[in-house]
Amino acid sequence: MQVSKKLVNSVPGCADDALAGLVACNPAIQLLQGHRVALRSDLENVRGRVALLSGGGSGHEPAHAGYIGKGMLTGVVAGAVFTSPAVGSILAAIRAVTQAGSAGTLLIVKNYTGDRLNFGLALEQARAEGADVQMVVIGDDSAFTTLKKAGRRGLCGTVLIHKVAGALAEAGASLDEIVSRVTAAARAMGTLGVSLSPCSVPGSQPTFQLAPDELELGLGIHGEAGVRRMKVASADEIVEIMLNHMTNPSNASHVPLDSGVSVVLVVNNLGGLSCLELGVVAGSAVHCLESRGVRIARALVGSFMTALEMAGVSLTLLLVDDKLLRLIDAETTAVAWPNLAKASVTGRSRELAAPKGGSESEEPASGTAPSCQHTHLVLERVCDVLLGMQEKLNELDRAAGDGDCGNTHARAAIAIQEWLNARPPPAQPSQLLSVLARLLLEKMGGSSGVLYGLFLTAAARPLQNCSNLPAWADAMDTGIEAMQQYGGAAPGDRTMLDSLCAAAGELHALRAPGADLFQVLAKAVQSAEAAAEATKNMEAGAGRASYISSAKLLQPDPGAVAVSAVLRAVLEGLQSQSV
Repeated sequence: MQVSKKLVNSVPGCADDALAGLVACNPAIQLLQGHRVALRSDLENVRGRVALLSGGGSGHEPAHAGYIGKGMLTGVVAGAVFTSPAVGSILAAIRAVTQAGSAGTLLIVKNYTGDRLNFGLALEQARAEGADVQMVVIGDDSAFTTLKKAGRRGLCGTVLIHKVAGALAEAGASLDEIVSRVTAAARAMGTLGVSLSPCSVPGSQPTFQLAPDELELGLGIHGEAGVRRMKVASADEIVEIMLNHMTNPSNASHVPLDSGVSVVLVVNNLGGLSCLELGVVAGSAVHCLESRGVRIARALVGSFMTALEMAGVSLTLLLVDDKLLRLIDAETTAVAWPNLAKASVTGRSRELAAPKGGSESEEPASGTAPSCQHTHLVLERVCDVLLGMQEKLNELDRAAGDGDCGNTHARAAIAIQEWLNARPPPAQPSQLLSVLARLLLEKMGGSSGVLYGLFLTAAARPLQNCSNLPAWADAMDTGIEAMQQYGGAAPGDRTMLDSLCAAAGELHALRAPGADLFQVLAKAVQSAEAAAEATKNMEAGAGRASYISSAKLLQPDPGAVAVSAVLRAVLEGLQSQSV
C-alpha cells in the first residue's frame, strides 16, 4: 500500500507550517513564541472577559485556529497531526490569557483520552499557580447505540460550542454561567459521519480501506472505525439512514427530534468531498428534516472540522430556542465562521417563477398531421442514433476533454424524446428550430448545448417567411456564422464546425433550380463524415482540446463525429418517409 502524496515541506514540520501559514495570512492572529499556540492579536481586549482556549491534534482544519476571533475563541493549542497538544503549550496559553487580564479561562476540549489528559493536567498546573480555569469536555458523537465508558467522541458539534461560548464571553458572562450554558447546549446536540474513502497522516499509509462500493457509517475524525459498513447508495438514502440512526430513541446517544422542534444543521465536509456532493447532501438533509416536521433555524454548509482528505460528510443537529439562536447569530471576526443569514431555512419560498419570453406563446399546439408525423419520426431517429453512440462519443472525448461528450448528447436526445412524447412538434420549420434551440439550451448543458442553441436559433431566421430548399441552405450558413461569431472557432480548428461547414458547402447546391434534395443531402452527409474523420489529423485550435498536445489527439473530434451522425440520421429519416 502506497504512502499518500502530500504538499508539505516536511512530515515532522507540517503542523507548525500549517499554523504559521494561517497566522501569516491573518493579522488578527499571532503565534506564542516557542509553542504551537495561536492567540488573538488584540489580547488586551480580553481584559475583564472570560478567555476561551481550545485545540487538539492538527489535520482538522479550519478547526481549531480558524475559530479564533472576537466572539469566538481567544486562542488555540495545536498538536501534531491527530495528536494531542503538549501540556507545556496548553499551560503557556493559559498563562498568556491570564496575564492579559482575563476573567477566568475556559478550556473547550473534544472527548478524546489524550486531549482530556493533557488539557486536564495543564488545568491542574494552572490552578496551582492561582489561575481561575475550568474545562468542558464535548462529546457529540451519535454513532454508538450503547455508550462506552469513554463516552461520546468529540466531533464537529464542538464548533457550535465554540460559537455559543464565544458569544457569551463577548457579552460579559461569567465563567460559571458559560460552563452551565455550553454544557446544556452540548447535551442537546449530536453528530454522525459517513465516509467514502480513508484519510492518511502525512508520511503514513491510509488509516483504513473501503471497497469501491462501500462506505462507513459513524466513523471518527481520525479514521477510527464506525458502527457499520454498507453499500454506497443515493445521497437521499444515505442521509435518511444517518438521520434515522441519530434520532432513534433506542440509541443511547440519540438527538430527541420531535416534530415542531427547531435545530441548527451543520453539513460538514470531512475534507475530500466535492462541493457539488456537499450541496446534494445538504439538500437531502433539509428535505428529510422538514418532512419530519423539524424547523431548520439555521444551516451551515462547508468545511468546519475535517479529517485531512477523507471523502465524507458529517451531519450535526443542535436543538435551539430563541436564546441559543441569538448566540449562534452573534457577530464574530473568526475567519472560518460563515456569514450566516439571520433567517430560518424552513418556511421560505425556494423558487422564483421564471419569466416567460415573448416567443413562448408563439409555439402552436400542433401542426398538420402528416408534417408533424414526419418530423416526429426523423427526430426519433436522431435521438436513437445519439443514444446508441453515447459511449463511443465519451471514449473519443476522454483523450481531448472530460469524457462526457456522449453523455451530453444523450441528455439532448432524452430531452427531445420527452418533449415529443408530450406534444406534437410544430409544422413550421422556423418554429421547430426555435423550440429545439430552447430545449437544448435548457437540457443539454455544456458548451455543446449552447453551440447547438446558437446554431438553431440563428438558422431559424431565414426560414421564418420561406422554407423552400434555398432557404434551408441559407439557414445552414446563418447558423454556422453565429457559431463562429460567438464560439471563436473556425473550420480547421478540430471542432463540430468542420463537419457542419463541409455539409454546408454541399447544401449550396439546393439554391440551383431543380435541385434534388436527397442527392444533395447524401453528398452533404458524406462530406460531413469525411470532415469528421479528417479531424484526427488536425491540431486543435479551439475548445478544451486546444490545451492538449496534438501528438495525443489520435482519434476524430467527438463533436464533429456527433454532427455527422445527426446529419446521417436526418437523411435516413427523410428517406424512410419517401418510400
